[in-house]
Amino acid sequence: MPQTIHVTQEPVILEGYQAILKPSKFGYSLGAIVDQSLVEKLEEDRADTLKWAESKLKNPKRSTLKPEPWEEVSDGKYKVKFSWNEETKPPVVDTEGTPIADPNTPIYSGSTVKLAFRQKPYILRDGVTYGTSLKLVGVQVVTVGSAAGVDTGDLGETEVAALFGQTKGYKTSEPNVTFTPEIEEDDF
Repeated sequence: MPQTIHVTQEPVILEGYQAILKPSKFGYSLGAIVDQSLVEKLEEDRADTLKWAESKLKNPKRSTLKPEPWEEVSDGKYKVKFSWNEETKPPVVDTEGTPIADPNTPIYSGSTVKLAFRQKPYILRDGVTYGTSLKLVGVQVVTVGSAAGVDTGDLGETEVAALFGQTKGYKTSEPNVTFTPEIEEDDF
C-alpha cells in the first residue's frame, strides 16, 4: 500500500515542548500547528489507509477505531504531534538543505519549520483496536525561536532536502538569531 508523503508548503509554527535534536526522558517529539487544508488532505488519506487496516482486523464488527492523530485547537487550526526514537530519527535540515547536527540548536516552541510526513495505519496486538499515526519523514528549520521522525524509510538527508527545496531563513553555517523581548504579564 503506497503511502503519500505530505509536505507543508508554507512553514508551520512549533507548539508546546519540543525534543527534536536531543531526546527528553520520553524520547524525541515535535508538535506543530497546521491549517485546515492540510487536515482535509489527511482526512482523505486516512479514509483510504483505514480501509487497509480494516481488511486486516480479526473481528471487524467488534473493532475499536482510535481518534485522528490531530486535534483542533482553534477555528481552522490543528495540532499534530510526532514522536520517534533513535533508530527512526528523521533528518533535520536548514533552509539550504544542510543537515543540522548540533543537538543544542534552539528549535523550540515558536520556531517555524516545514514538515514532511506520512500517515501510517496500525492495529494493536489485541487485533481489534486500530487507527492511523503520523510518521515524520523530515524537518526543514526555517526560523529558530529564541524562547526559553518515525519510519524514515529510504529517504536520507539529501532526499529530504530535495523535498523542501531552498527557502530564505535559518542556515546551520550562518546562524542569525533575533531575540524577541519577553512578554511580562501584569499582576491582577
